[in-house]
Amino acid sequence: VQLQVSGGGLVQPGGSLRLSCAPSGRVFSINSMGWYRQTPGKQRELVAAVNSGGNTNYAHSVEGRFTISRDNAKNTVYLQMSSLKPEDTAVYYCNADLKVTMFRSYQAYWGQGTQVTVSS
Repeated sequence: VQLQVSGGGLVQPGGSLRLSCAPSGRVFSINSMGWYRQTPGKQRELVAAVNSGGNTNYAHSVEGRFTISRDNAKNTVYLQMSSLKPEDTAVYYCNADLKVTMFRSYQAYWGQGTQVTVSS
């Protein structure tokens, strides 16, 4: 199973982008899903996460501008990014804590990174 990410790209300051992420194949269960980002020379940081109950948490720097959501029927997580700032420029990674089959334990999976560049 791989997490497939779509979205990202170049946007002007104040603009919006939406990222989406979903497993490439069937999975038994997904617990939490989230988005992280990383810039050169820095550690990967949590941007936003949502658990199976729909509870969300955000990095302070994106609160009020980013919205994470999930469609459980599609096993898909979204990150709607608005009022983007140059400091949001980073490679964004999707993460999901999931069970591939009922006999396996929950494991963390990562999607390929997608570049988000905020620049005029």
